[in-house]
Amino acid sequence: MTDILLRDVRDGVATLTLNDPGTLNALSDAMLAALRAALAEIAETDARVVILAAEGRAFCAGHHLREIQAMRQAPDGGAAAFADLFDRCAAVMAAIRTLPQPVIARVHGLATAAGCQLVATCDMAVASDDARFGVNGVDIGLFCSTPMVALSRNVGAKRAMEMLTTGGFLSAAEAVDAGLVNRAVPADRLEVETQALAETVASKLGRAVRIGKGAFYAQLERPVDAAYALTRDAMVANLAEPDTAEGIQAFLEKRAPRWTQ
Repeated sequence: MTDILLRDVRDGVATLTLNDPGTLNALSDAMLAALRAALAEIAETDARVVILAAEGRAFCAGHHLREIQAMRQAPDGGAAAFADLFDRCAAVMAAIRTLPQPVIARVHGLATAAGCQLVATCDMAVASDDARFGVNGVDIGLFCSTPMVALSRNVGAKRAMEMLTTGGFLSAAEAVDAGLVNRAVPADRLEVETQALAETVASKLGRAVRIGKGAFYAQLERPVDAAYALTRDAMVANLAEPDTAEGIQAFLEKRAPRWTQ
């Protein structure tokens, strides 16, 4: 049986590849479980950056609608199962956000509904120039309320609302303009450009990036005064790292740092 999620780790870069092209890499029960387990394992490794990629003609088409329909057979019409599904999906999104390592989505084809949510949740994203992004659940009568959480924290309110209420898609260029994607590249350059970004991140002091990622999201949720207090403590903790002392000294001496990472 083919693994639904492929893993590869080399030179500090861990690549997770959604591998269920027959469902357009839908976030099925199995896919959510595999993602959650893999992220928990990677969090405990010395990998310094994660790439989230996909096989087939789409990045991710969102939730597995056949599984959702089957849940309706329960005595409560599926209400408990639906709530559990969205809780499990939110837990995966939270795991990406709290993962010590930055996560880069490598997007091709379609990223729709919860698949678009997945892109919005990742710390960075690189897309092929023919990729498309949408939260189009409204087209089948299901407003993308949970994907809206991540989407509305990436793009402006009015653009998000238009996407949510019309089911319209953003092109890769529009996704860059909206802040959903860092850059769009030719399809035949997607893998190499994403890898280059990952290797750049991986070349930095891993402990510094881990401290910084945690502080980045924590400060966003606080008033300015509290954000400065939190980031002050993050800077102090970062400066206490021996490799940071070495990095500063190397800069002053105009040489490459000799880090232990």
